[in-house]
Amino acid sequence: MTVCFSHEQAMEGARMAGASRIIGVDLNPAKYEQAKKFGCTDFVNPKDHTKPVQEVLVEMTNGGVDRAVECTGHIDAMIAAFECVHDGWGVAVLVGVPHKEAVFKTYPMNFLNERTLKGTFFGNYKPRTDLPEVVEMYMRKELELEKFITHSVPFSQINTAFDLMLKGEGLRCIMRMDQ
Repeated sequence: MTVCFSHEQAMEGARMAGASRIIGVDLNPAKYEQAKKFGCTDFVNPKDHTKPVQEVLVEMTNGGVDRAVECTGHIDAMIAAFECVHDGWGVAVLVGVPHKEAVFKTYPMNFLNERTLKGTFFGNYKPRTDLPEVVEMYMRKELELEKFITHSVPFSQINTAFDLMLKGEGLRCIMRMDQ
């Protein structure tokens, strides 16, 4: 089972990898409906709980998740992702880029209990060797890129696209140059 902190590509990757349960974590409750398209089976809004979200996740999974993918870059979400993975085998992957002065603080026992913390830029993606396989997956209908596109606007409305992005109301916006 996987928990994804606010990113549909991570959910899609978990779905494609065969995750039996995908838990989305986001402050925006409207994201749950969109997340279902990417395999999200459960949704947690940290604002709905009085205790830290990592404690909520550990309780609802009977000990923690196998994988946690944090994509927001918010330091509290990064810590929560690491602290919600299962002792002994859980792996947290930090994808989001934090503020340059952010400090990651956790208890040393989290490492001694054999949790793993990893970080990545671009998912260790290598365009020269990986892009042809992504194209092939799309051509075989194994990768549904269309569901990532939530808006399409003419280039003259570029500010609308930025507003959608900043408000968290869209995943990907196509900019049409012909209009």
